[in-house]
Amino acid sequence: MYYALNKQAVFPDPNEADEDGLLAYGGDLSPERLLRAYSEGIFPWPHGDDTPLLWFSPDPRTVLLPEHIHIGRSLKKILKKQLFEVHLDTAFEQVVHACASVKRKEEAGTWITDEIMEGYCRLHTLGYAHSAEAWQDNELVGGLYGVSLGAAFFGESLFTLRNNASKVVLVTLLSQLQKWRFHFVDCQMRTNLMGQLGAVDWERKRFLSELKKAMRVSTRQGMWQIDPELS
Repeated sequence: MYYALNKQAVFPDPNEADEDGLLAYGGDLSPERLLRAYSEGIFPWPHGDDTPLLWFSPDPRTVLLPEHIHIGRSLKKILKKQLFEVHLDTAFEQVVHACASVKRKEEAGTWITDEIMEGYCRLHTLGYAHSAEAWQDNELVGGLYGVSLGAAFFGESLFTLRNNASKVVLVTLLSQLQKWRFHFVDCQMRTNLMGQLGAVDWERKRFLSELKKAMRVSTRQGMWQIDPELS
């Protein structure tokens, strides 16, 4: 059974999601609804124009723990070369558009609709959504965006136009989040890159428990800046 959402920003218990993580459909992408969803371990994932907006809470959930990131030898060499400048929140809208438009292997299209872009840009304006960007010769060549609540960062999407740009920007962001004492980064689902960096899978029950702890921490709301020694 899937829940049809109404005008109220209310969600069913995420433990009632099906084996694919699908929990509910409908609703909108207002800031109130998005923030409520993330705080309860739920996120939107559009599946085409002919399908209502779908909301998921997968089991298991892939997470990165900032204090336990694995950086291999080759990546360490790349980081030492300082090929990219990394900044936060200087080109949020550009990053979201790039995540939607840059083609990826084994992906026929994008789930980042115009409504998604508008919804997350509103969250950015309110200080809850953030971007991390890799720059090279004053050109945006990689980046990611996500939502921050409490001591949790919920990664949404990333892109790269240069080899290793997305890896560098992600590792740099993780280093900053570690300094800010974030508990975890929600990757939603496992990818090769997340696996290389040491991502772990939590059962939904554990994820929701850790999420509650993270939500007790004050949200670092507003525009973010990266510490100079990390950029």
